[in-house]
Amino acid sequence: MSTTRVHLMRHGEVHNPGRVLYGRLPGYNLSERGQRMATRMADYWADHDITHLVCSPLDRTRQTIAPTAERLGLEPNLDHRVIEAANLLQGRVVNSRRSDLFKPWMWWHLRNPLRPSWGESYRDIAARMRDAVVDAASIADGHEALIVTHQLPIWLARLSAEGRPLVHNPARRECTLASVTTLTFVDGRLSGTEYREPVADLLPPKDKKLLAGL
Repeated sequence: MSTTRVHLMRHGEVHNPGRVLYGRLPGYNLSERGQRMATRMADYWADHDITHLVCSPLDRTRQTIAPTAERLGLEPNLDHRVIEAANLLQGRVVNSRRSDLFKPWMWWHLRNPLRPSWGESYRDIAARMRDAVVDAASIADGHEALIVTHQLPIWLARLSAEGRPLVHNPARRECTLASVTTLTFVDGRLSGTEYREPVADLLPPKDKKLLAGL
């Protein structure tokens, strides 16, 4: 039997003092902590049988995968199918006391959380991630592939793989910074999923509190 593993890794922490929902905006790079996460993950992947690297075209994923690519001597492939979700709220402050979500003119974007109405549909994100994972598994057949991408695409790929509904509470996503969600294929068929947090000790305090509540 041929066993292939596709690892979906979330990027490291981003420098974002303004607490903006940056989405696909350019210019958002890894913080110092995020760079440490990326370096530590290169050590983590050194003993794995990775033969294929993929990342989204955004700066934070490219910076996260760079130490691993150097360590393994592989060139990352940019894949727009694993990019962050399109979001009409990007550039806005949404998670602080001065959140733009409190402004009435924003409420129309929040009218349908099941799709969701503020951005790319969950179904579309899951579909493009599924295609990217299948292609990566085919290229790395019998070995391992690493895709560095973003929280929502990873979470939807996992929900889809596990046959769970795509509609969810964003606060309950199990996908912290630099975490790894692995999809295992045996003879081309999905056989299971696994979740790990190799650099949990580097997580920001707010993320550690979230983990404690899960």
